[in-house]
Amino acid sequence: MATESTITGRVAEMHASMAAQPPNEVMGAFTREQAALATAGIPDGVAIPGTLIPDAGLLDVHGSPTTLYAVTADRPTVLVFYRGAWCPYCNIALATYQQHLLPRLTARGIGLVAISPQAADGSLSMQEKHDLSFTVVSDPGNAMARGLGILTRPSDEARAAQLQLGLDLTAVNADGTVALPMPTVVITDVGHVVRWIDVHSDYSTRTEPAQILSALDRLGI
Repeated sequence: MATESTITGRVAEMHASMAAQPPNEVMGAFTREQAALATAGIPDGVAIPGTLIPDAGLLDVHGSPTTLYAVTADRPTVLVFYRGAWCPYCNIALATYQQHLLPRLTARGIGLVAISPQAADGSLSMQEKHDLSFTVVSDPGNAMARGLGILTRPSDEARAAQLQLGLDLTAVNADGTVALPMPTVVITDVGHVVRWIDVHSDYSTRTEPAQILSALDRLGI
């Protein structure tokens, strides 16, 4: 059986369960989108190490305004950009980070912040669903994602499939658009400078806790 402590293992189990179901054209739309994204790869213009991330307005889980610099509290921080509480891959990733990454980061005095474009109630749902004890915030208008060069949007076929399933991103996202961040993990230092970044064009793959911890070790953080 796949190891449940890894995101890859849990995703593999989910895919195996889905494959056991009768063929479904709606789900097939997402499979085709993932394949196209993996083929396209990482776009040009993604932020590189050494990039300063400016302060940005965010919303906490109760809809109250806050800022990036406030939630990172001038300490090294792991920023996790995810699509939303509706995304099964995001749920797997954040639950894994809570269990297998957060304790190690806390012991090192490093923050963990999850960021998505969804409205505050979506952030709250994600936090409550997995009993997340790290900071979860909304990036209204995808300002941070746009600045990092990781902004994308569903294919037309995937968008139609989402609507068939009752998911309307214009009602979920804080700015009423369908724009989404590519799943990305960024390590920033106390000066809010990017020290390491891992971008996934295919949203069915994510950065493992071990990869993040290894990067922190190499950086000496």
